[in-house]
Amino acid sequence: MAKMTVIYTTPKDKEFFEKHYFEVHIPLAKQLPGLLKYEINNGPVVSLTGHNDIYRVANLYFDSLEIMMESFKSDIGQQCAVDRRIFASDDEVQIYVYDSKNT
Repeated sequence: MAKMTVIYTTPKDKEFFEKHYFEVHIPLAKQLPGLLKYEINNGPVVSLTGHNDIYRVANLYFDSLEIMMESFKSDIGQQCAVDRRIFASDDEVQIYVYDSKNT
């Protein structure tokens, strides 16, 4: 299974972020080809290592990295990339993609 983890810092305008994220970005992202699951944090994100500016964490699941990468090359994938920059600049987000396994 492949996973994308997206970590957003606290936005300057939380109201705008929340409205756009829930009304535009999530519905768009849920159309990604091959997306199995889209989950976000429910409530505050607490860091046990001293990071104090984490606002929202999202995890997107795909069957493989290959499927994920193809998904983000699609029209919907490109729209997601453009849309994300409307509510979070590159300085306000970290994005990680990786294979995962159960241990």
